[in-house]
Amino acid sequence: MGQAEEPLLPDDPHSYSRAREVAVRHLSLDLEVDFESRSLAGSVRLDLDRHAPDASELVLDTWQLEVGDVTLGDGSRAAYELGEHDPLLGSPLRVRIGDADSVVVHYRTHPEARALQWLEAEQTSSGHPFLFTQSQAILARSWVPLQDSPAVRFSYDATVRVPPQLLALMSAGNPTARNGDGVHRFSMPQRVPSYLMALAVGDLEFRSTGPRSGVYAEPDVVDAAAWEFADTEQMIDAVQRRFGGYRWDRYDLLVAPASFPFGGMENPRLTFLTPTLLAGDRSLVSVVAHELAHSWSGNLVTNATWNDLWLNEGFTEYLETRIVEDVYGERFATMILQLYRQELLSALPRLDPRDTWLEQDLAGRDADDAAGPVAYHKGSLFLSMLEQVVGRERLDAFLTAYFDRYAFRSMDTPTFVGHLRAELLDPAGVTPEQVQLEAWLHGPGLPDNAPVWHSEAFADVDRAVEALVAGRVAAEVDVSGWSPHEWIHLLRALPDDPGAGLLADLDETFGLSESRNSEILFTWLRYAVESGHVFDSLRADRALADFLRRQGRIKFLRPLYTALVETDAGRARAREIYAVARPGYHAVAAGVVDRILDRS
Repeated sequence: MGQAEEPLLPDDPHSYSRAREVAVRHLSLDLEVDFESRSLAGSVRLDLDRHAPDASELVLDTWQLEVGDVTLGDGSRAAYELGEHDPLLGSPLRVRIGDADSVVVHYRTHPEARALQWLEAEQTSSGHPFLFTQSQAILARSWVPLQDSPAVRFSYDATVRVPPQLLALMSAGNPTARNGDGVHRFSMPQRVPSYLMALAVGDLEFRSTGPRSGVYAEPDVVDAAAWEFADTEQMIDAVQRRFGGYRWDRYDLLVAPASFPFGGMENPRLTFLTPTLLAGDRSLVSVVAHELAHSWSGNLVTNATWNDLWLNEGFTEYLETRIVEDVYGERFATMILQLYRQELLSALPRLDPRDTWLEQDLAGRDADDAAGPVAYHKGSLFLSMLEQVVGRERLDAFLTAYFDRYAFRSMDTPTFVGHLRAELLDPAGVTPEQVQLEAWLHGPGLPDNAPVWHSEAFADVDRAVEALVAGRVAAEVDVSGWSPHEWIHLLRALPDDPGAGLLADLDETFGLSESRNSEILFTWLRYAVESGHVFDSLRADRALADFLRRQGRIKFLRPLYTALVETDAGRARAREIYAVARPGYHAVAAGVVDRILDRS
């Protein structure tokens, strides 16, 4: 379990909590899920650790919560104050605790709580209502009053009451079937940060994929999902061999409705996934590898603040590619690595130079601004660079020991750098200057020692692109056996203005606008918008409108809407599509698109 050390509780610009004085160590929820009023109502008991002996006040984060009674552990009423609402942070709830070691808050959530998405029966494939949460980055405060900082970890238990025809699940130990009364009880004995608390309620069924893994989904999706993610147990074995044992008991997946705003969310014991991964050929399972890798990097050792997100996502992407290599081979992994590097190089010119540092400074900004290609791709490239310098065997040993030493704790960038120098660089005889450490952490762009990958498969694709641009018709290009990665590379390699004839030929020959693979379809539609082809092709335009209306994944929404608003015609089309699509988007996704359209 690693040696006991004092918790790392730095100042968090995105939390009111003063956890260095008093911190929550255990949380007990008792909630009723009311689909009619779109609210969660009940109470939460917070058990406390005092780090400052004279502390007399507990400060919690909230977001538009209706707070009722607040009591201390002995049942006496507590004096409390709900502060003014801040558009970024919500409101602090200050409770006078005296010498009490626990507090109970009775509350109800707002119908527009930012973490919660309430779906009507007609919005789901099962014909039953559905609720799911998305707590990252600082949205847990909109459904539970707590210390909403990734540096504060707590165990929890919960009693959740739902309509008896529905199943409730949490990021905890879960049932595999409904019960008769709709009362579900959960326990999460491992300490987790607030952003990893999750709840889902719907008409859900379970299928096993191995002794420690399985899939939950709506009835018409669950069998396809179990087939798509059948390699999950093999992935668990692969990462355990490399980086130490799995410490969360089970690893189950929940395929959420199409409005889920991310590819996946690594809630412990119950990763949430978008149904856009159900390609029917297991070609998009690297997302599962990524979310599984979070069980080590992120969930086990957590970024102390959102300024340090690269310690979470960069490490996770590195582990993801290692899992993919072990399970699917080096050829598959190399294509992914090259695509990730392409994405980073494409994004860097559009970013403020300060935002391309690994260690961020997000004071006064939305915590979600930390998530992006820098945290993921530059962070992962940093570890790949270290692998090239010290060797894979030495780096693997370092990471395994790191995950063990800091298990169930938080980490910030300065503390990690000290650990890196003492445990990896110095023993290997490598100086910080040799690896350009400062340039990676606090420098713009990508240092010149960043690894480069060259996929042989992509070299064949490049030759196909040259032939197409030279006038060869699409039907004469041999695409047999191509993976989605090769199609994505082809579309990225096309020139900015290839001519309407070539694009129409590609779409007609290969059915790009009807692709079942969400990544291929997204890449095609983005290219069709940026090249202007979508305004000349009814087929592409219909595919674009359908894609934006039937799923709410931010990875797809942000680039497509951003590309559309670059022209007057595109801006008008974006608003027309969004007027229909917005009611089906999660609040996080709707906020992203709102900002894009407001700026245009």
